[in-house]
Amino acid sequence: MSQRCYYEILNIERNASSGDIKRAYRRMSMKYHPDRNPGDAEAEAKFKECKKAYEILKDPQKRAAYDQFGHAGVDPSAGMGGGHAGAGTADFGDVFGDIFGDIFGGGRQRGGSNGIYRGSDLQYNLEISLEDAVFGTTVDIRVPSKQSCDACSGTGAKKGTHPQTCPTCHGQGQVRMQQGFFSVQQSCPQCHGQGKIITDPCPTCHGQGRVEKQKTLSVKVPAGVDTGDRIRLSGEGEGGINGGQAGDLYVQMHVKEHDLFSRKDNDLYCEVPISFTVATLGGELEVPTLKGSVSLKIPPGTQTGKMFRLRGKGVKSVRSTVTGDLLCRVVVETPVNLTKEQKEILEAFAKTIDEGGKRHSPNEHGWGDKVRSFFDGIKDFFD
Repeated sequence: MSQRCYYEILNIERNASSGDIKRAYRRMSMKYHPDRNPGDAEAEAKFKECKKAYEILKDPQKRAAYDQFGHAGVDPSAGMGGGHAGAGTADFGDVFGDIFGDIFGGGRQRGGSNGIYRGSDLQYNLEISLEDAVFGTTVDIRVPSKQSCDACSGTGAKKGTHPQTCPTCHGQGQVRMQQGFFSVQQSCPQCHGQGKIITDPCPTCHGQGRVEKQKTLSVKVPAGVDTGDRIRLSGEGEGGINGGQAGDLYVQMHVKEHDLFSRKDNDLYCEVPISFTVATLGGELEVPTLKGSVSLKIPPGTQTGKMFRLRGKGVKSVRSTVTGDLLCRVVVETPVNLTKEQKEILEAFAKTIDEGGKRHSPNEHGWGDKVRSFFDGIKDFFD
């Protein structure tokens, strides 16, 4: 029976990048995984088919052989290797490492012929307040990850038994097939590159050697972190396979929006509403900072949008010894809900302002002069 094209199985073009291949495999394997389709033999067959296609196309050498010779270039049954080139039973641990490891930014690193793998790096998104980001804090987090099975000490074999050396690859984890003058080395189809097979699997981890656990970690957040900063916790990622080194955990910082302040680099920004009277006559206001309130002097005639800088009231980042500033942007509020008496006072005030001309409203009159000049120019153009 003819085999389907691996590119067709993953629904990708032949010039697809390695990233396209990973994304396609992630999508297809999650769709057809047996855990999501219990009792569905067709879904299980498609899952194995996707796994086999991914194993070939993600490896540059195997992909090159497949592109040049087709299935004959990667199928041991077509050459001296013998045996069946099927994907075998793809377990959830493989999917967890290939798919979720990519999401977390780590992924498994291949070991040698002894089937030892480093655990995946994991990422934890931590949301903190602006105050905690500026002054630092300590946070306890709970992280799900694959850890070594205590029942079998990570071997995957039932207690009292041991994994056996694979009779196909003799513990190498790889087999070599010959097609004429062309030789290709690939993962052993019987042990899937492990070099060992488990005849009596551990009932706790079902032969995986790892189980999913929740662990609580205390994360010390240094003062001055910002959104996008990462804290690396060495060895706190996924446990390795067959005694492999554990991966790392990266804690990604996300600073929540603040009711009063926004941050840019080392500076803080806030808007300060002021009354029409204070803007006109000047005065002093109490404005907030992260370390308490301070007095801000407003000069007479202050306009909306005026920015006042309070030096040293910002943030000192983790990568700098300089503390930033707090920049206060004033916004003049227009009086609302006026009484009849207040309206009469303002009307009388407006008359005195009109008599003063440009002396009291230079921006308004300057803008009016520009508008008149604009319309005069249009009139001359059409005349």
